[in-house]
Amino acid sequence: MDQYSVPAGPAAGEFRDRSSKFVAALYHVQDEAAALDAVAEQARIHNRCNHHCYAYRLGPGPDRWRANDDGEPSGTAGKPILGQIDKAGLSDILIVVSRYFGGTKLGTSGLINAYREAARLALEEVTVTQQLLLTGVRLAFGYALMTPVMSALSQLGLEMADQAFGERAEVLLELPESTASATVRELQAAIAGVYVEEVGDDFEVEGLTVLVTPTGD
Repeated sequence: MDQYSVPAGPAAGEFRDRSSKFVAALYHVQDEAAALDAVAEQARIHNRCNHHCYAYRLGPGPDRWRANDDGEPSGTAGKPILGQIDKAGLSDILIVVSRYFGGTKLGTSGLINAYREAARLALEEVTVTQQLLLTGVRLAFGYALMTPVMSALSQLGLEMADQAFGERAEVLLELPESTASATVRELQAAIAGVYVEEVGDDFEVEGLTVLVTPTGD
């Protein structure tokens, strides 16, 4: 897959139970540093709260996540928040829930429900968009190859994301991650004027340098 679902922007939700108030703030974040900065921001905004519990999930895979109970009984806050994030199928997302204590203890089940509901209400308000998984392909070549390169780009229907012209010409392409390798082979074949079946892992076009790097965006 070349895309995954992320928040298009921030959202908020609020849940009340027996005079306690649980205020949820949802952020679109792309790394742990941004997530922790957002947690700190919510702690400053809601400085009368003793607990700022949160969960985040990052990237397209299942491995980059964190759930934090911030002093609440273990498993009563961060995991319920993360559960709602996963139920919504979103990533690159942080939800922080700040708790205003109303004087009545809610118990384990009450806390789980409150943090879960605050996160759910924030998720109900969010707009979802798609994060593309792209691979950057940079072509560097001498001007003698200008016509073959431009012709190959046109032939394959590829648009340049960027270009630069110095001692050598450089062109940047952003290709879907799943098809990038095959497209690079087709591009090399078109520039060299050979069949794509002739292009192997060690194939080179004289005067052309190809650098492939994931862009993540």
